[in-house]
Amino acid sequence: MTATAFCLHALGSSSEEFAALRARLSGTVDLVGIDLPGFGSSSAVTGTTVEEMAVHVERAIGTSGATEWALVGHSMGGKVASVVAGRTMSGANGLFGLRAVVLLAASPLSPEPMDEERRASMLAWAADHEIGPDEAAEFVDANTADRLAPEPYAMAVHDVRRADPAAWTAWLLRGSREDWSDAIAPSPVPALVLAGAEDGDLGPDAQREVNLPHWPRGEFDVVPGAAHLLPWEQPDAVADRIRSFWERRVDHGPAVPAASARIIASPRVSAKNRGVLAARALPDDPAARPRALSVAQLDTLRAVARVVVPQPAERQIDLAIRVDAQLADGLGDGWRVDGLPADADAYRAALDVLAPEAAVSDERLADVLDAVDDGTYTPAGGILDGGQLRAWFEDAGVDLVKQWLAHPATMAAIDYDGFANGGDGVRKQGFQLLGAGQREAWEPDGATP
Repeated sequence: MTATAFCLHALGSSSEEFAALRARLSGTVDLVGIDLPGFGSSSAVTGTTVEEMAVHVERAIGTSGATEWALVGHSMGGKVASVVAGRTMSGANGLFGLRAVVLLAASPLSPEPMDEERRASMLAWAADHEIGPDEAAEFVDANTADRLAPEPYAMAVHDVRRADPAAWTAWLLRGSREDWSDAIAPSPVPALVLAGAEDGDLGPDAQREVNLPHWPRGEFDVVPGAAHLLPWEQPDAVADRIRSFWERRVDHGPAVPAASARIIASPRVSAKNRGVLAARALPDDPAARPRALSVAQLDTLRAVARVVVPQPAERQIDLAIRVDAQLADGLGDGWRVDGLPADADAYRAALDVLAPEAAVSDERLADVLDAVDDGTYTPAGGILDGGQLRAWFEDAGVDLVKQWLAHPATMAAIDYDGFANGGDGVRKQGFQLLGAGQREAWEPDGATP
């Protein structure tokens, strides 16, 4: 099933700005536009603060029933998208299934850099009436590198003219100045940050400085021949970059079945658990560099993972890179077999021993691991003897299986739903009372608890 990308437009625009991208990305991802309050067909009555816009978007996503989805945010919509993504990954907004974020000349979580003279002029356009045709045309011309073709130009001008003056003013006076940078943590979500080569305040330098650092797994690109209105100006170039990003970075790893995704998004699951599961469900980066192991050692660990935890050929979990992250972050189970070196050192030594065997074939490695497991394999070199290698393999197998079982798609496959244990309501998560100090009804008053 094709994933859905919810698209949030720029100031003075509407969901119509994504029409050209929608046609070009058909078959890769389904684009669904959302009119933000006061723009397009949406009334400003629903609220024009960033918080109110985020809630508006979250309700639309929740109502849609989508369980595998992405966010595309342009300019003003980029700030809203970043807030929604942050609240989704924390589990706070009750949504689940976010796989990626695309930001087009996006307003940052921090206050948006904006020339104050231009801000004043734009405020004057909507001071006491709807924005007129000349002002709307001036806005479109000022935000494009070249004059748009007649049809998109007319649509872009029309969108500016139908913007609610109160919503237009609210963004310029308040929304663009809101600072969410401390409220939203840096995000593990794969992100594509695009800038128009000829944009002004939100051009390439600004995107590198104010947006890209928020996305540790983000990648950045510049679109030539475009200023600020990227979807209108260069739909082919923008679509090509989104498609490449989606195929390289997003369309990997198993999808969580819709029924399980809806349970995770339900009030039965606490926000904390939902956030943990959201992070585990994110696609692994095929180009990720190891942090604890060498590249060669990671490749060997991937071969071990194929033997220990066979997976379907399509959309696999990269168990090895997840174990590498566990090693780098010191997140093992705290136990170590007597005589083994520290976890990362044991992994490096064992994988160096197994590398020549793994290079032959997975079948050869499977035979060797069987011998390691039954204690009949003698390492040809290295710092680990046969007993130590056997102890390491037992731990490594546990680590790999643990990473596989921790993925919500695996939990769905084995019908595990123990995370749905009460949510954040009256019952809370787990137990409210353990019963210590409590007497059973049949116990006499003088009984000692």
